Amino acid sequence: MDKNKNEVECYLRDVKQAIREKRYLVSSRDKNEQLFVDYNITEKMREEILLDLQVDDFCEAINNEHPKFSHEILYIFGKDVRLLPRFGTEEETVSLYIKFNKLENLYCIVISFHKQEYPLKYAFK
Repeated sequence: MDKNKNEVECYLRDVKQAIREKRYLVSSRDKNEQLFVDYNITEKMREEILLDLQVDDFCEAINNEHPKFSHEILYIFGKDVRLLPRFGTEEETVSLYIKFNKLENLYCIVISFHKQEYPLKYAFK
């Protein structure tokens, strides 16, 4: 699903507002939790990463695969961040996969926040 920069900018503005106002949750999926096991990352750091997303980090928008929610559009972003491995001494660059579902009431669900499993294609880079 094609999105232009203006659409992504508006989407990100709403998502960031929801995050600042604590109107969001991060899905407790195993992949998402594994990032906290593997790296020294706090919830505050995760929030800072989300707030630092830019239009150029956008990859694609897709329809929700769940039949009951097929009307919802999910936005996927990728972000390279420096993180300290839990049992390491030096930070490393970690490529993250971040997927959002912004609901009509401006509540946001961070469906995915984990290491990328495959290279992403960025829409505007």
